Amino acid sequence: MTGTFVAVVGPSGVGKDSLIRFARERLGDRIAFVRRVVTRSADGNAEDHDTLDPEGFLQAETRGEFALSWAAHGLRYGLPATLEHELASGRVVVANLSRGVLPALLQRYPTAVVVSVVAERAVIAERLLRRGRETAASVERRLARRIDCNTVPANAVVIDNSGELAVAGTQFVRLLQELGRL
Repeated sequence: MTGTFVAVVGPSGVGKDSLIRFARERLGDRIAFVRRVVTRSADGNAEDHDTLDPEGFLQAETRGEFALSWAAHGLRYGLPATLEHELASGRVVVANLSRGVLPALLQRYPTAVVVSVVAERAVIAERLLRRGRETAASVERRLARRIDCNTVPANAVVIDNSGELAVAGTQFVRLLQELGRL
């Protein structure tokens, strides 16, 4: 039996990690939620992830420890190869991915479901400022930047996370329950 890979994508500040956390709290270990490996130190304002320095990341990548890896925003990201065991056992596997890695994901996992999280511009700006990692000017530059979203497939499931987390979170949980036949 083959499981389903669920890729959660969207620009910084739309609440991808919040949606994943909401679903994890409600579904527990019935769904496999993948922790990314990132070349950024963990802090209270960042996503829950495992950290490697750039050299350690390159070594892990060379040893084949990642199912997928990519570069974005000056950092390296990887998904542990152990997710392959979860998929092989028929589980739903959820991971936060950069939109730019979607072509590689869909080549490796052609039946993957892409969840594109969106939010209103003002909501994203407020969330990014609340993180405290960027100045108001850098947030404005980020929001003004046009990102080529041609990598997001037309059949992606779109979840608007502009309002209360419970609304978008419940929609995401229902999707995962349906995919996992829970």
